[in-house]
Amino acid sequence: MRIAVFGANGPTGRRLTDQALAAGHEVVAVTRRAGSLAARPGLTVAVADATDPVAVSAALDGTDAVLSALGARFSKDTITTYSASATAITGAMAHHGIERLLAVSSSIADPHWRPTGAHFFNHVLDPLVNRRLGRTLHEDMRRMESLIRATDLEWTLVRPSGLFDHPAVTAYRTAETSADGVFTARADLAASMLRELAERRYVRTAMGVITTAVKPNIAKLIWNEGMKKK
Repeated sequence: MRIAVFGANGPTGRRLTDQALAAGHEVVAVTRRAGSLAARPGLTVAVADATDPVAVSAALDGTDAVLSALGARFSKDTITTYSASATAITGAMAHHGIERLLAVSSSIADPHWRPTGAHFFNHVLDPLVNRRLGRTLHEDMRRMESLIRATDLEWTLVRPSGLFDHPAVTAYRTAETSADGVFTARADLAASMLRELAERRYVRTAMGVITTAVKPNIAKLIWNEGMKKK
């Protein structure tokens, strides 16, 4: 399959690209920075701003499916990365007749998500970090989800919990709407997206993804994912 990966130069996108190539897919890696990805067999690099409809349409020409791993940092200002890219990507997919879309969102997009037994997270970290510091980011994720849901595409909204780096895929878990857990390794997130691309268990719904075999350092996770400058 020829797959377009948006955010291919980001921490999740790189995992997704590596795993897709290892699985035998052809990958069109869409990135804003020319020369940021080394040439490899099966890899085509398309330089495009994911919010530019013309550039996105050119990048998607000839692809069979789209996987978006786009991300943004916390900001007090209004964030439009997710919604603007969703508008450009879904429009280009409709133009080219591409039906399958998997887009990374967040467990926070589920208003009922509260991990079992995670008292400190539910009552301290979540209100402070996600609902306050990350408010504008998660508002735009919800706008993205609404835009995608309104399309006729065969979409899956992929909802990880707190993202962290781990070198290998673990025995991750998935569930419809959101999964009961606090953390998700990027390797597991990438693996779950490629498995869903093949198995199609969560078409036109949300898929929660969590990692339970390993856990990150919480302070480091908050700094790396929300506060550290690019």
